[in-house]
Amino acid sequence: MNETDPNTAITVAMVSLGCPKNQVDAESMLGKIAQSNFFVTTDLENTDVVIINTCGFIDPAKKEAISEMRYFAQLKEQGQIQRIIATGCLTQRMGEKLLEKEPYLDAVVGLGERDNIVEIIEESLSTNKSLVRLERKEGFISDDSARLLTTLPHWAYLRISEGCNRKCAFCTIPQIRGSFRSKPMEMIISEARELVSSGVKELDLIAQDSNYYGKDHGKSNGLVKLLDELEKIEDLEWIRVMYLYPATVTDELIKKIASSKKVLNYFDIPIQHINNEILSSMQRIDTKEKTTELIEKIRAAMPDAVIRTTVIVGYPGESSEQFDELIKFIKWAKFDALGCFPYYAEKGTPAQKLKGQIKGKLKQKRVEEVMLTQQKIVFEKNAQLIGKELKIVYDGMDENGEHIGRYYGQAPQIDSVCIIDNCTANSGDFLNTKVIGTRDYDIIVEQLPKDL
Repeated sequence: MNETDPNTAITVAMVSLGCPKNQVDAESMLGKIAQSNFFVTTDLENTDVVIINTCGFIDPAKKEAISEMRYFAQLKEQGQIQRIIATGCLTQRMGEKLLEKEPYLDAVVGLGERDNIVEIIEESLSTNKSLVRLERKEGFISDDSARLLTTLPHWAYLRISEGCNRKCAFCTIPQIRGSFRSKPMEMIISEARELVSSGVKELDLIAQDSNYYGKDHGKSNGLVKLLDELEKIEDLEWIRVMYLYPATVTDELIKKIASSKKVLNYFDIPIQHINNEILSSMQRIDTKEKTTELIEKIRAAMPDAVIRTTVIVGYPGESSEQFDELIKFIKWAKFDALGCFPYYAEKGTPAQKLKGQIKGKLKQKRVEEVMLTQQKIVFEKNAQLIGKELKIVYDGMDENGEHIGRYYGQAPQIDSVCIIDNCTANSGDFLNTKVIGTRDYDIIVEQLPKDL
């Protein structure tokens, strides 16, 4: 980071919305800004430049981004900030139409221009014209080194690819981020070593489709080979793999995770639905039979495996019988964590044109039934943990003054947490604890005298 005087330098603040991939983009931009003549600040309401790193995956994300933009437009009108720059997925998706809709924006920046953010800020400050930088760079692979982390110091996301080759009928990601591109392994390992040398002990691997890694170059078991290399990094304690496409989770990957001392027994496998007709309409290659077999394989190899998933309800044409089939499957699978989303008819997707679009009230009713079903499962599973010992990483104190940590089955920013009684640790320490109770979705533990 440079030694810019904050009292005289142009200040820049960042609001980042959406998924972990967006967060990594934000951290990368912040890293470049911090090394420039600008000064990074967290004071969003009193800054020269605010960057809104948007999500545009589904309609609620778009509305959230627009709401943020308009909030800062009011501050700009009041003279509290000078420039508003929009970056991220929504800018890539809407392009110049975003500027037409929100004319107060001073720059609309696409994903391929992320690494030019310093030059864009400089140009924006030197002109009264709104800038549009939307060049899509085919084959672009982001170098995520030298990031300014916005996570806790002891954990970070590690992006292993860009884009997606899946053609799910409901999804806008391929339109926004392009086709799947594996990041070179040597680049990933270099970024991982940099993060670990800065104090990171847990790396959470992210992609749109993690187990597709290497396949775009004709390589098999690319993710397994990548995990082999990451395991060699000293001082790296935990490796967590996110976003595994269920139909292509291989026996080799299951075996690798089961045998590893660093790769956590945590499977993030978004199934989206379980009825074969719905899955076919979604243009998924999954089937109920394959997914059932996969869960059985994981649990046979790792009885303590934590399995997380997401599902979509209210998809066009989803009958009450098909929805009931999903509920029954959730009860059978007993997922450790589950996110449920109502279907959104996104412009430009095949599913938008399907007949049988379902009304919002029914979709919301189905979301509620899924979540109540899952709640019962989680509460029962948590109760079964009482009395067991868990190795956890201590994240620190929350806003209520409680000590918070996570065991291997809790991904940061996504899952529940462990609330620690009698904690005497430092942030990033690994502790041996015993489960003594539960609170809603969270687990209450006490620190044992001897650390693992």
